Amino acid sequence: MNTAVLHLPVLHVPLHRAILVADVEGSTTRTNPGRAQLRAMLFDLLDGAFRACGITEEARDSFLDRGDGALCLVRPVDEAPKTVLLAGVVPELAVRLARHNATHPDEAFRLRVAVHAGEVHYDLHGPYGEAVDLACRLLDAPEVRKALRGAAGPVALTVSEGIYSAVVVHGYAGIDRSAFGHAFHVRVGRKRVRGWIRTAGWSPAGTVLPDAGLTA
Repeated sequence: MNTAVLHLPVLHVPLHRAILVADVEGSTTRTNPGRAQLRAMLFDLLDGAFRACGITEEARDSFLDRGDGALCLVRPVDEAPKTVLLAGVVPELAVRLARHNATHPDEAFRLRVAVHAGEVHYDLHGPYGEAVDLACRLLDAPEVRKALRGAAGPVALTVSEGIYSAVVVHGYAGIDRSAFGHAFHVRVGRKRVRGWIRTAGWSPAGTVLPDAGLTA
């Protein structure tokens, strides 16, 4: 028996996940050893940011490698609502990255981050589905790349229309609607979907608790 199957969710059944995907800006300009170092730092920063906000391995899948980025799938249960991703994990990631860049200027880098949520399928090769495709399409949008190039900080965040309308506009604790100042569209198949961008106003997660917002 292939025991690897035992560590995966039920095959071909859609499971709801909050999706955070991150990508390193300009990684193709680095040498292969430089890329290896970037990858190690990225996964370490992501793990630290999630843990600082109380989202441990029990509430998320293992991070998946995207070459110069990572795919993070979170089970948005009571301990890990989507509000914590926006009010806690992403700001904490930005602050930790800014601190890293200030103390290690020779190893400095910046990130594009996208947040979405939806139904995810799994097979023996990993997760897949329209929701994952949309998150990656938002992340790779030219508008998000341009926003990061013009940003003073180390992170450009984009959220899907679903996240924006269900979470951002309601002004939950730690989420500033006015910080999402630019909208754009991407296509996934025949669908045209709007994304929203934020590049500034980050502060440490600090007092953000898992019950800071009760939205799913």
